[in-house]
Amino acid sequence: MVRKEFVAEEVAKIMRETTRIRNVAIIAHVHHGKTTLTDSLLARAGIISRSVAGDALYTNYEAIEKDRRMTIKSADISLSFNYNGEEYIINLIDTPGHVDFGGHVTRSMRAVDGVVLVVDPVEGIMPQTETVLRQALQERAKPVLFVNKTDRLLNELRLTEEQTFDRLLRLINDINKMIVRFAPEEFKSKWLVSVEDGSVCFGSAYKKWAISTRIMQKYKVTFKDIFKLTKEQDEQKLQEVAPIDEATLSMMIEHLPNPKEAQPYRIQKLWHGNLASEDGKAMTGVDPDAKMNMVIFGVANDQHSGEIAIGRVFSGTVKKGTVVYATGIPDPQRISQVGIYMGPERVPVESISAGNIAALVGLKNVSIGDTVSENNIEPFEQIKHYSQPVVTKAIDAKDTRDLMKLIKALRELSKEDQTIRVELNQETGEHLVSGMGELHLEIIETKIRDDYKIPITTSEPIVLYRETIEKETKDMEGKTQNRHSRFYVNVKPIEPAVAEYLDTGEMREGKPKGKAHVEPLVKAGMPRDEAKGLVDVSNGCMLVDATHGIQYLNEVMELLIKGFEEAVKDGPLARERVSGLKVLITDAKIHEDPVHRGPAQVIPAIKRPIYAGMLTSGVSLMEPKQKFTINIPQDYLSEIITFVQGKRGQVLEIQQENEQATVIAKMPVAEVIKGFSNEIRGITSGKAIRRRRRQKGPSPRWRATSWMYEMERLIL
Repeated sequence: MVRKEFVAEEVAKIMRETTRIRNVAIIAHVHHGKTTLTDSLLARAGIISRSVAGDALYTNYEAIEKDRRMTIKSADISLSFNYNGEEYIINLIDTPGHVDFGGHVTRSMRAVDGVVLVVDPVEGIMPQTETVLRQALQERAKPVLFVNKTDRLLNELRLTEEQTFDRLLRLINDINKMIVRFAPEEFKSKWLVSVEDGSVCFGSAYKKWAISTRIMQKYKVTFKDIFKLTKEQDEQKLQEVAPIDEATLSMMIEHLPNPKEAQPYRIQKLWHGNLASEDGKAMTGVDPDAKMNMVIFGVANDQHSGEIAIGRVFSGTVKKGTVVYATGIPDPQRISQVGIYMGPERVPVESISAGNIAALVGLKNVSIGDTVSENNIEPFEQIKHYSQPVVTKAIDAKDTRDLMKLIKALRELSKEDQTIRVELNQETGEHLVSGMGELHLEIIETKIRDDYKIPITTSEPIVLYRETIEKETKDMEGKTQNRHSRFYVNVKPIEPAVAEYLDTGEMREGKPKGKAHVEPLVKAGMPRDEAKGLVDVSNGCMLVDATHGIQYLNEVMELLIKGFEEAVKDGPLARERVSGLKVLITDAKIHEDPVHRGPAQVIPAIKRPIYAGMLTSGVSLMEPKQKFTINIPQDYLSEIITFVQGKRGQVLEIQQENEQATVIAKMPVAEVIKGFSNEIRGITSGKAIRRRRRQKGPSPRWRATSWMYEMERLIL
């Protein structure tokens, strides 16, 4: 086995050869085989032994991942391969598949130019399959397809060769339909996957074989040969005539773009600065000799080195001693160490050039999504997380002496994972931790207890709601306490298409810069005069200046924005966050003396009319709902439908194939937040529960899976 330091040295030697670099993420639904596939690539690079590939799950290196045998956080590893006589670098990211950890997938997409989509053909396109593919395409990362666990079609479902071909063909067609639906307009036809051109592989990551057009040509093997060997369970022969590492490696190198090809069209989407400027040309040209520009997509904490910033270098070369600027930090900082990640370990190197992924030591107070550059350039587009925290627990230290340790631990965890939200309850002193789901919060608790060694107590989980309105109100008046100034606001719902545009992350929250936002908002259905008057976006809510020629308004606008943001953070009905609200300032009478229009006067004067407008129009709560795909034997179909309806759920679709039924349903998170698995197990005699990974022999085909959170209006 090759030492990781040696692999890092080999990677460092060819970093400047940008045409021989591939930045790739492995994406899939949970338990479809991402980490198992990664093991075979690590074995080819010499990191692990071929004999343990598939069982080692090397990139699941944290103790909690090994215990649960599932990926919880993205793992970065840089590998060097010899392919057709040339050395290549694969900067690989193994991402989670569980919906609760989808934030790691979102952040990883900023770093890569291509993805390997892994799909189980028995389960087909699961909800998270669609979610991760959509995220990749929106970040302009080109996909290729690996159909894993193909042997299940023959050995478990007992399909004939013709039935297997039909099923695989339907699967590829369905993947291509999603690519056409979500890909950028100019790539809809170019990025379709195909068996003929070699952008699709079929195989079994656990049994370490895979076949593609290229493998068939090189090893003179056909699908019929593979079917025969699979039925005979001759794994040794399969690995000889269809080696998985060669099949997947050739697919990545031949069909995924290198930085030289990808950065010109990716930079246009991700960076809104001047492409004709020195830095713009350097990034589109992947110039290693220009000034350094990179984006941080991960933050890790090292007990010896402190905070580690992990980012994609788009131009220049980062090295020890480089002085850089980070987004929102006025003072320059000096990089004290540069390294590359080899799974659990960070190996120091002399320098890392454009087109690669770097780990930096020495930067303070940087966050995920920040731009780090030598020239202090226009920041990159913020990384937008598509799901929001919907479950909260109160966490407190058992011993008050551990309180500061707990605060530090929560600060570090929330910085590593931006889908975690931590707040202090001012009334009780408890720390309220919000996450994507019950499992997400359970992982946080385990890390605090095991990694940080802090004994804690936790409350029962509660669900987060959102407040909104359905109709427009008349103007509401807000007066300052000294009655010297008055503000008039109109409150109404945001147009549905505009709300969808905000959800895509195309427009960042906060004060809009310039007028670039006007045309997209008008195209989405917002009146042009309102789009021009937009002054702030917060929580998916908008503040619009609809006044004309009001004296002194610009002098108090910052305070008005502050009051608006406070209002949409704690709604008037249940102190929940507000969503989908548009606030128009229609008129104002402002005192000429600045002494009489300070924060204590102006902020309450704008919050109160916003609250009054919401209450007058009829404020509602929006309840988070979770979408489930439940695979069961047909015998249990009526029991599952009754169960879903008893949970205030809605059956969206029922699919039947042979003896299997698939129920797609939507249920409130509050109804399934606790004990859901046990209830499903009781109803189906255990046949709808996910099997343990790596179980030998034929496995049950029935499992319950979750998708994304949707907000449904709950009128009180």
